[in-house]
Parts: sequence; structure tokens; C-alpha cells
Amino acid sequence: MKFQDETTLFREIFGDTPKIRVLEYLLEGRELDHSIGDIAEGAGINRVTLFRMWNNLEKSKIIVHTRDIGNAKLYKLNISNYYVIILIELFDKIINTDFKKEKIEKKIIA
Repeated sequence: MKFQDETTLFREIFGDTPKIRVLEYLLEGRELDHSIGDIAEGAGINRVTLFRMWNNLEKSKIIVHTRDIGNAKLYKLNISNYYVIILIELFDKIINTDFKKEKIEKKIIA
């Protein structure tokens, strides 16, 4: 997943900060594991910015280390964390609501 510079409803609601961008990227790709470089690129932030918040993400158990491929460590969203489960539900509701709204607006215009 590559970062797109269009504002999403998720970022409109929670703010367009590096942490929200990382969470959004991880929520979108929750089934996959990602390298730190992929997360930074996908979220559209600098790796240095991601490294500044990384310890907090690990400490709060929002992300978990899944495996190593060569020198790269891969991580994914910790879907067994209670707070992450709530975030996933909220994210999915926001995305589905936005999709339904867009669909209705297209019908009205047509």
C-alpha cells in the first residue's frame, strides 16, 4: 500500500498527525506484516518520525513483532489488544459510513 496524499475521513476526524497516519496505514493493512520502512512510506512520514513514536507503539502493545526476514523485522497491528479491537471496529464503521455516503451522493447526482 502506498501513501496517498488525499485526506481521508479517518484523518479528518482524528487529525492528520504522523501517529494517526501510522494507525490508519496499519488498520488498512491489518492482515499483513510490514517492515518499519514500509510503514513509514505507506503512512507518508519520515522514518525518523516513525522511530520517535516506535517505542510508544510497542510499549502500548498496539503493534507486535511477527517475524524477521534477513535484517528486516516485520510488525503488524496487534489484533488481540482490546484497544486495537475497538480501533478496528471504529475504523471499519467510519470507512463503511463514508462509502455508503459517497454511494448515496452519486445516486442523487445521477
